[in-house]
Amino acid sequence: MTPEISAAVAVTGWRKSSHSGDEGACVEMAVVPGIVAVRDSKDPHGPLLSFPPAAWRAFTQAPPTR
Repeated sequence: MTPEISAAVAVTGWRKSSHSGDEGACVEMAVVPGIVAVRDSKDPHGPLLSFPPAAWRAFTQAPPTR
């Protein structure tokens, strides 16, 4: 991730998933133009994943699997 995108994510702020419970297994996301960034809330300074918005939309709208 470029320094410009990292700075944009820092300014935008992170949102925790509404499906996160109290077990500490939380996912946070930040949206900046052209990118959706995802990280583990337990490790805010650790690695993050970035996705094009269309890929993130497909992931979040996919039916659950068993």
